[in-house]
Amino acid sequence: MPRDPLPAPSDASLAATPTGGDEEGSTAAPAAVEEVLTMRIALGDEAVGEVSTRFRFDPQRPYEVLLTFHLGRPDEADWVFSRELLRDGLTTLSGQGDVKLWPAYCPCHGATLHVALESPHGSALLEVAKPKVQDWLDRTYAQVSEAAEASCGPTDAQLAALLAGGFPTD
Repeated sequence: MPRDPLPAPSDASLAATPTGGDEEGSTAAPAAVEEVLTMRIALGDEAVGEVSTRFRFDPQRPYEVLLTFHLGRPDEADWVFSRELLRDGLTTLSGQGDVKLWPAYCPCHGATLHVALESPHGSALLEVAKPKVQDWLDRTYAQVSEAAEASCGPTDAQLAALLAGGFPTD
């Protein structure tokens, strides 16, 4: 079996520079939560392949998750979507447009998460073990809780006010 083309997840901090505190109690930015999972991909009516996929969560950008698909070529395909969409997709049909997720049960693989992706270049239907995604997602919420997300960026109300009133001219 070939070696996984994606390196193992890193426990290293995202920030090389401390964000505050003294030398003894300095605090660096929280580390990214990463895991490489194997996803099954539908290649045709009966054909199924596998693609190594890095799931990545950056605590500095708590609203989003990044999936990087290693396609066996020098390039990789990145998809960014909301952490909330992934969370909801573990229990019900979630998303519209380019990304849709939903839970399923496969007699061969047990509880799974289906991920449907659409782009101008084509579409893909992928499947991954739901418990592994849930474990990874739980680790992201341990880093930045859902309640703490509100302090990490503008709220919907703030964005609506900004869009309604235009940009400040100060």
